Amino acid sequence: MDQAPLWQRYRDQFPVCQHLLYLNHAAVAPLSRRAADAMQHLAQDCLEFGSLHYDRWLAAYEGVRVAAGRLLNAGRSEIALVKNTSEGIATVALGLDWKPGDRMVGFREEFPANYFPWKRLEEEKGVAITWLSVTDPLERIEEACRGARLLSISFVQFLSGYRAPLPAIGEICRRNHCIFMVDAIQGLGAFPLDVRACGIHALAADGHKWLLGPEGCGILYINQELQDRVTPVEFGWTNVEKYNDYASRDMGLRRDAGRYECGTLNTIGCFGLKAAIEFLLEVGVGEIAPVVQNLGDRIAAGVRAKGYELLGERTQETGAGIVSFRKKGWEASEIVRKLRAAGIAAAPRNGWVRTSPHFYISPEDIDRFLAELP
Repeated sequence: MDQAPLWQRYRDQFPVCQHLLYLNHAAVAPLSRRAADAMQHLAQDCLEFGSLHYDRWLAAYEGVRVAAGRLLNAGRSEIALVKNTSEGIATVALGLDWKPGDRMVGFREEFPANYFPWKRLEEEKGVAITWLSVTDPLERIEEACRGARLLSISFVQFLSGYRAPLPAIGEICRRNHCIFMVDAIQGLGAFPLDVRACGIHALAADGHKWLLGPEGCGILYINQELQDRVTPVEFGWTNVEKYNDYASRDMGLRRDAGRYECGTLNTIGCFGLKAAIEFLLEVGVGEIAPVVQNLGDRIAAGVRAKGYELLGERTQETGAGIVSFRKKGWEASEIVRKLRAAGIAAAPRNGWVRTSPHFYISPEDIDRFLAELP
């Protein structure tokens, strides 16, 4: 068995390392070599043969469903292919039969993709929202869930990097007969996530962050039971069971999560996402998680030692790959510009410098980054 560090074993999968120290996976990650090769192969095949090998396209769509199911411990029939996280969340938010006076639980720190759909329900459908903070105790979440129809939270918060206790929240939702929705984009691929063990009913994630895949191609997990309660909002020729029969006018829905797929899919994206997820399954997300956690901890300790303020509290249970910090007298954008000049990619977010290393980054890389900080 190869005992070399994980980053060393897979560094060659990330040519970005030849050009940049990339600490910006929470924005748009570099493609893994596997994903890029798969997409280039399709592009070349289409250049030379058009759609002659359409059966391979169908195999890629199915391959994403199967690989995502393995990643989440879900059935392939519970995976829909979507454009992005926003589309996945909106599919659930708008597809439920809300009534005035229904109530849901949301969180103030959410990225807009997991905030705006619920606010729209509040304004247009009269849905009441109980807004909490992700740092509120579980007892407060339990109280808010009583009588609520749905709770939606991010696996990992986009700015603070807070990793939510999904199993505990899932148990609260189960006790209160509350639909449990998760925006997983900032954790899926870096930390294990078992939708069965966590009691998650619906989950959405795009491929372009911790999954190391392309933009504009994502997954929506929606469990079999919930599919009968969420009506497809976008409706086209592929939502229906007989979509392969162009003469049919039967509008009966597909019997799996494919009912939420409205028309032609992002084929080249599916080739890339399939390869990206299969690569992560090969590496093992259980192997990746402690590496990402330790890199985040190394950044947190290092920036504190240099006099920076850290956003949030990191613990073994709540830490993730995102670490945000700031320093009095320095604009976040100015620090990010200085880092970029040194060949280091980070991001300014809401006045904070946000860093987000993946498993192929070495501890020595982090030390070089810390040395470049003003």
